[in-house]
Order: sequence, then C-alpha cells, then structure tokens
Amino acid sequence: MKFLDEYRNYKYIFALTKKIDQMVTSPLSIMEICGGQTHTILKYDLESLLPDKVSLIHGPGCPVCVTPVELIDKAIELALNPEVILTSFGDMLRVPGSEGDLLLAKANGGNVKIVYSPLEAVNLAKENPEKKIVFFAIGFETTVPAIARSVILAKNNGIKNYYLLCANMLVPPAIEALLANNQSKIRGILAAGHVCTVMGLEEYEQIAEKYQVPIVATGFEPLDIITGISMVVEMISKNINTVQNEYSRAIRKEGNQNAKKLIFEVFQRVDREWRGIGTIPKSGLHLNDKYSDYDAEKIFEFRSLPKGKKEGLCIAGEILQGFRKPNECVAFGNECKPEHPLGAPMVSSEGACAAYFRYKFKQARSFT
Repeated sequence: MKFLDEYRNYKYIFALTKKIDQMVTSPLSIMEICGGQTHTILKYDLESLLPDKVSLIHGPGCPVCVTPVELIDKAIELALNPEVILTSFGDMLRVPGSEGDLLLAKANGGNVKIVYSPLEAVNLAKENPEKKIVFFAIGFETTVPAIARSVILAKNNGIKNYYLLCANMLVPPAIEALLANNQSKIRGILAAGHVCTVMGLEEYEQIAEKYQVPIVATGFEPLDIITGISMVVEMISKNINTVQNEYSRAIRKEGNQNAKKLIFEVFQRVDREWRGIGTIPKSGLHLNDKYSDYDAEKIFEFRSLPKGKKEGLCIAGEILQGFRKPNECVAFGNECKPEHPLGAPMVSSEGACAAYFRYKFKQARSFT
C-alpha cells in the first residue's frame, strides 16, 4: 500500500539498526513519549532489533492513563446526575476512579453517551435543551482544537446547556518534569508526531537546550521509530542537543498556526495533576474567563471524595515515569488484565501495560 508499505520495509529497518550499532559506544536510554509509538515498538518487536546498549523507556504519552482520579470521579458524579448527559470518548469508560468507572455508572442508570467528536456533543445539546450536556474533555494537544471549536460553536449559536469537564494536558511540560527528576536516565527523546503537527517544535527546542538532551519528532510506523532512534543516537555520538524532525511529511516547525490560535482563543494554561506522576506546572488547559460559562466545574457542585486512589499492587506511576516496565509489576498478567485492570495503563488502547499484554509474549509480527 502506497505510503504505508515503505514505512514497514524490513530492509530499510535492518540497515538502520546496523548503523545504530556502529554509532553506539556506551549504554543509553531513549524515551518514546507517545503510547502509539509504544504500541508500534511492541507490535513489531523493534527493541529486539536494536543493539543491547540501547534501551527504550516508555513515557506518559497516554492521556487516558494520566487523567487524574479526581476528574474521573467528577465525570462519574455528573453521569449519575439526572439533569445531565455525560458525553465522552469511549476509551474513558473503563478507567477506574475512586468508586468505580463510567461504565459502572452507566450500568447504574447514569446517562453516558460515547461520542467520536465534541461537535456531536454540541448537537446533542441543541437537540436536548431540557438537559445539560457535559463533554469530558480529555486528550493532549491533538484533540484540543476540535474541543475549542465546539465551545465557540456553542457560543455563536446561543447554546447554553453545553459544558466541558476540562482534563486536557500539554506534553512539553511533562517532558520537562521527567528530565528534571534526579532519577531520570533519559539520554534522548522521541516526541509524538501528531502533537508536534499541531503545536510545532519551538517548545521542544527550549527543552533540548535547557536539559542538553536531543529530541526527535517521529511518526508511528516502524521505520519512523527506527529512523528517529538513529537520529537521536547520531546526535548523542556527536554531542548535539537539539530538535530534529523525522516526521517532516506532517510537521512544520511552527506547527498549525490556525489550530494554535483556536486553542488559545478558548483555553489558558493551568497547573494539572497527572495520574501517577503528580502536579506539573502549566501542563493543563482550562477554559479562560471569556468562555467560563461553559465550565462544568463552575456550574455543578461536587461532593468531596478521598483524594486519590490507592492502586494496591499497581505500579502505574513508576511505569508512566519510565522507571519500571509493565512486566516488572507483580500484578501484570495475574491480578491485572485488560478485562480486570488495576490501573489506567492496562485500560487504554494506548497504555503501555495493554501493549505489553497484547504483544510482549507473542511472536514478533512480520514487517511485510
């Protein structure tokens, strides 16, 4: 298939792994930020093709996995409110909160509807003026332009029963928080191509300079990942700490200016808690004063629940920060499975634990 088969061509991939082997002189760890990249790495068993001195660390690039428990609890409470129709992307329904999840809330009579776009939620508000429609706004920068557009559309059309429960997060502050940690062993980073397509590369350039770590923005096919690793390794070998763009077929340095304008017309940067990691300054987006009438947290009163949720055997926080790998968890594949997850990384289709469960102990897939 044109524009797909060539990115899974094993001849190109093996040629690059040989080049990497020649360049590596000492052990180094590279973190791929995005859960989509993690799934590609596991699906095609890419790490086994790399020299032993190169290890890959899985980052926190799964918005479902890092959405804080408190916001999930609020979403559940809204779903059980008879005045509310809670709308959400489908991958949030099984993420555990303090007292169950949205799927259980739906089973208990909560009004939860899966949507594929926030614009569907706006239409639902228009069609149900007697209800309050809340969209559970999760995701990194890639989902935010459409969410911002939905708020503007509601405002322009005088729709007053549409609200957001804001949980959107920004990737660069999380990268900086990981690099600032004294326990970090990260020598290079593969940045998420779709996020950079929206936001561009300027923030990453500042991070690379500040922490003296090379960063490569990559796509999601096997050749993208291996090429990105090769570019990182080459920069390390030459003591270059800057940002390079492997995913040039989609990314411009300045990003998508129209999308960024839309985002910051509606949202402002705020501190945000990341599940398993903690609060990261200026890593979230929340409605600004101009659009605060659409903020569900200002419209509804929420009951107090114990802060956080004890995960028991689950080591999701360590996995999300790259300190441990999923198969190092004693619950992995035992008490914790996709049909009975203990933590969010086993629930999400982009979660590292789900990737390990699906691919790690199976035969590597063919590239062709």
